[in-house]
Amino acid sequence: MKKIFFQKVKFKKYYHHKKKYFFFATIILFFLFGTETSFAQSNEKFVQNYLNTIRDNTAELTAFFQQMPKGGDLHHHYSGSVYAETYFDFVLEKNYWLNTKTLQLEKNKPVFVDSTWQQFSELQNQKILDIYKEKLLQLWSTKDFDATKEPSYKHFFDAFGYFSPASSNLDEVIGLNELKKRAQSENVQYIETMLVRPRTRSVDSALGYFNGILHDLQNRRDEKAIGDSLQSLTAGILALTPNFNEDNTKIIKEFEKIHQQNNIDDSSFTMRYLCSVVRYKQPVAIFNEIFNAFYLASGSNLIVGVNIVAPEHEEVSMKDYWLHCRMFKFCHELFPNVKYAMHAGELRMGMVKPEELTWHINEAVRVAKANRIGHGVDMATERNAYDLLNYMHTNNIAVELNLVSNAFILGVKNGAHPIMLYKKAGVPIVISSDDAGILRTDMTEQFVLLARSYKNISYKDIKQFVFNSIDYSFIKEPEVKTDLKRRLEIQFNVFEKKIKQWGK
Repeated sequence: MKKIFFQKVKFKKYYHHKKKYFFFATIILFFLFGTETSFAQSNEKFVQNYLNTIRDNTAELTAFFQQMPKGGDLHHHYSGSVYAETYFDFVLEKNYWLNTKTLQLEKNKPVFVDSTWQQFSELQNQKILDIYKEKLLQLWSTKDFDATKEPSYKHFFDAFGYFSPASSNLDEVIGLNELKKRAQSENVQYIETMLVRPRTRSVDSALGYFNGILHDLQNRRDEKAIGDSLQSLTAGILALTPNFNEDNTKIIKEFEKIHQQNNIDDSSFTMRYLCSVVRYKQPVAIFNEIFNAFYLASGSNLIVGVNIVAPEHEEVSMKDYWLHCRMFKFCHELFPNVKYAMHAGELRMGMVKPEELTWHINEAVRVAKANRIGHGVDMATERNAYDLLNYMHTNNIAVELNLVSNAFILGVKNGAHPIMLYKKAGVPIVISSDDAGILRTDMTEQFVLLARSYKNISYKDIKQFVFNSIDYSFIKEPEVKTDLKRRLEIQFNVFEKKIKQWGK
């Protein structure tokens, strides 16, 4: 009995000792973590105040945002993001032909050659290469742009066609590595670039009659018949493409090989790809692309989604916009796990008729069910804009805002830009670069313009935009998203400490 009694006494002493230990340990841990959280909040508040003191100083803003972690660039066109100098170096190395009068490029010797056609080696020998380099850089980008000679949006969209012989032949590894190095140099952790294009077999000769049918149904706004016709068109495409699975699997494997063999992903950077389709084609051709694009995005962790590109104000784009949204809706029903963004509302007053500014974003999010929209510039003129904004907020549909692009192409900036409408409605905002090569910009400049133009947007808001760019990315692997966000937290802590030391 004594033995048991003493054991109980010892246990009680041990228990009370452990209680004390756990109590003090809890206090210490609470103090440590609480202090760390307090320090982090203090640093964030200091950075907020510091940012407010430099809002009107472009150089100081540039230094600030150059060092700030920026997360992901989600609205990113590969060919328009490679700088014109890279394309020039490529055509010089490959000794392309140049029409010195029209500045047209040809990879091989043109069929009809006159004195205006010369190879780059000849221009170099004549010591006039620098003259044509300057002309080409101005043609292929916004360098030294003169608004009195042509509309800015025309200059921008025409650039793609002018440098196409170079961009379509440039080794993708060269372009991807350029984009990666530039991203790393300015603290961008992720890029979701529009690079993959479906390689469709032409089915126009056999199925071209669907063009008239689909246009007629669009004119009549016959929703049910559109769905039935697209079902029949899908069956026709598959019947005329016996190697459909093999062809698309080959494309996926090619991209995976390029990505993996060149170590595009590493401990500080991640890249994924969107499959893009062009909206100026006839219905059968573009549906063939959309259907193939959804299939590609359904079969790879690297090809994470789909987008539709080309000028939204162009004739076919405007005429068939209603139809394109139904095509996306149809493919969404076939491939419900594939995510997609849509260029929607990249329009302004005067570019199209006023009534055309009232419905594109509505259609993209309510009908086509886009997960994100790109640009969204005409939000203020959209039908029932407040309801639309609430719908985007409620359904977590993000908007990709491209401030430098919108200012140059559309002339929309400052108070004319709808960014504050989106922010007030709680729509998830991400900041993107669009076509940094043509626009001769980078992600840092987007944030400089943001902070300088919209002083009611706080540092905390900007930080949220950065985290949105990971949360609303189309990355398929949850562990990759989690790791990117974890690294962002660490990088922001380091950045805020650095700014606090600098700004004292």
